[in-house]
Amino acid sequence: MLAADAVTVSYRPGEPVVRGVDLRVEAGEIVGVTGDSGSGKTTLARAMAGLLTPDSGRVTLDGTPLRRHRGEIAMVFQSPRAATNPQFTLARIIAEPAVIRGLPTPDLPALAATVGLTPDLLTRRPHALSDGQLQRACVARALAQQPRYLLLDEATAMLDAATTATIIRLIMDRAGTGLGVVLISHDHALLEIACTRVTTMRAGVLSPQ
Repeated sequence: MLAADAVTVSYRPGEPVVRGVDLRVEAGEIVGVTGDSGSGKTTLARAMAGLLTPDSGRVTLDGTPLRRHRGEIAMVFQSPRAATNPQFTLARIIAEPAVIRGLPTPDLPALAATVGLTPDLLTRRPHALSDGQLQRACVARALAQQPRYLLLDEATAMLDAATTATIIRLIMDRAGTGLGVVLISHDHALLEIACTRVTTMRAGVLSPQ
């Protein structure tokens, strides 16, 4: 289980963005989080991915600190250009987390195909790709890491409807094999289709689940 317990996060002293939040995600579960922009959704996700340290409370995986589980949580951000190295080819972008974890190099053409990318794109760099193509590569990169938990922060916002459907089916299939997912989105219809349960964040506080 990936769990946030009474997590509070601030960027400036005395101004918490996330306020005492509890959120638990079981293996194989897709939990949706929605809410207005600025409500704290991304900050919570970054804390649960181990990218931010809470002011108070804690985030654990199977009851132990996240530092013991490096690489077991992956996150896909809303802006793919801010999350990729412009000097890397698409192949290197997708493979890098697996290499860092010491995993076998993934079958890149096959992995690219699962997110709707053709093999010829693997030799291109970000400037030669659309935002949608680059975001699909970021999803492939996260999956190449073989995480136990995946956090998606508005990851389908730049994708067309057909590609969104492909990615969500892929995520649901992976959840069926045990992947735990936090899906952050403003698309309520998408959350209702994909998620086991949905919770709403308002002013840094989650509604009861």
